[in-house]
Amino acid sequence: MYTDKFIPARPWEKDKAPKRILAIRLQAMGDLVITLPYLQALKKTLPPGTIIDLLTRKEVESIPKNIVLFNKVYSIGGKRNYYKQIIAAVLLFPKVFFNRYDVVLDLQNNHISRSYRKWLFPKAWSQFDKASARSAGERTALTVAAAGFTVTQPFSRFTFVQQENARLLLLQNGWDGISELVILNPAGAFTTRNWPAQNYIDFAKLWLKHYPHTQFICIGVDLISTKADLFKKHLGNNFINLVNKTTPFEAFAIIQQVKFVLTEDSGLMHMAWVSGVHTLALFGSTRSDWSRPLGPHSLLLSSDDLPCGNCLLETCKFNDNHCLTRYTPEFVFEKAAELIAENLHK
Repeated sequence: MYTDKFIPARPWEKDKAPKRILAIRLQAMGDLVITLPYLQALKKTLPPGTIIDLLTRKEVESIPKNIVLFNKVYSIGGKRNYYKQIIAAVLLFPKVFFNRYDVVLDLQNNHISRSYRKWLFPKAWSQFDKASARSAGERTALTVAAAGFTVTQPFSRFTFVQQENARLLLLQNGWDGISELVILNPAGAFTTRNWPAQNYIDFAKLWLKHYPHTQFICIGVDLISTKADLFKKHLGNNFINLVNKTTPFEAFAIIQQVKFVLTEDSGLMHMAWVSGVHTLALFGSTRSDWSRPLGPHSLLLSSDDLPCGNCLLETCKFNDNHCLTRYTPEFVFEKAAELIAENLHK
């Protein structure tokens, strides 16, 4: 059970469960996705018919709107313009207000979310911890717990409104319908978060020697298109290129069907571990205490042990990106195989 007496909150103390709960998360796709397993775990502890709604941004609404979890998803526009977000939030407020929420889970903790929490006058509420050196997942769980609820076993697969679309998309792009699926995700935003592309290829070839009935996938946008083309050149029919071919919720639905994800720090990395999928994350300059994947099904190879680790720099000051290049394809494959074997025996 998660507890933290220092999180600002007014816990639910009535004998009966609340009827209506509003969760608020207004950040990027990966940050939003992190909240989903904990809100799903919360819903499982509440009586049938309890309403959980979500307030988020239009840019990231596609996943929560297409999973079986929320009764209603509210979205504010404005993209990354904070002042436009405020205007959108003000215009939306009356619609949210008249639902009379018993509990507000402020999983964002910014001016907009705090204002909503205050002016909705909920009987119980809690506020996300933005500062402590804990993972975002743990801080989400603590926020839910601080409002007076128990959160246990948060990692599970999600049910999609249109689950079959993901399978059809895979079949249309080269999946044979039988092979197990592995995602390669070289999507770190900066060079200091990138494992060499050739390492991914060598890893995939090692994987095929041990698990020959496998096809690899790349999902994402232009950032990884060149690498995906290179993977296709070397892996042929064992590779499925879905770059620029999926919506966020289609990508999330596909992840529910894969065996393993090898990934750099990105939104897709969060989609994988929150879904309970075997996930090995490669972190270079990323601050791992905030962004690390959680759960026994995930493993992190990071720069924590180095004097320059967690530097957050976009370019390596030593010009060698040693924090990632030191991890060889052979070593990463060994760790991936161990991760899968350990979870099979549990």
